Amino acid sequence: MFIIQGSARDNGNTEQLTSVLTEGIQTETVLLREKTIRQIVDGRHEEGGFIPVEDDMNSVVEAMLKHDTLVFATPLYWYGMSGHMKTFIDRWSQCIRDESLQFKERMQGKKVYIVIVGGPNAKITGLPLVQQFQHVCSFMGMSLEGWIIGRGVKPGEVLLDKETMAQVAALNAQWKA
Repeated sequence: MFIIQGSARDNGNTEQLTSVLTEGIQTETVLLREKTIRQIVDGRHEEGGFIPVEDDMNSVVEAMLKHDTLVFATPLYWYGMSGHMKTFIDRWSQCIRDESLQFKERMQGKKVYIVIVGGPNAKITGLPLVQQFQHVCSFMGMSLEGWIIGRGVKPGEVLLDKETMAQVAALNAQWKA
């Protein structure tokens, strides 16, 4: 299982919730905030296409491609995914056009789970973000298997969200079975 952690805060609610969710399960995690992933410069319609970028994107993608199950974990920032996560996914446009990578083909069939943590109304305001991930998965041929939306603002608050913690315990048990 590969966890793509999009939080800008070290050990914040999103990371804490994901840690509880994957307790006892073998995972590999990338903290996007610790990687240099440059904004996309759209070269789709340029004569030369995309210009190669010297950053950490390729190493993150290669690590991700080794796994069949992906967990995208992001705080709910302004009703959407974090900037780190958005930049990472935006760069997929470049990955798709890199024929040597065979990115879209290698992403097909992967199982995807989403972890979102936001404020008190996150279970409602986070639903459009779930829908965005549904569209991403559909386009890429991946299977969105489930999502958890937790409530918490200050670090540690999400762990007090009893409804979310029950969902986390159930999914963790399912993964271990």
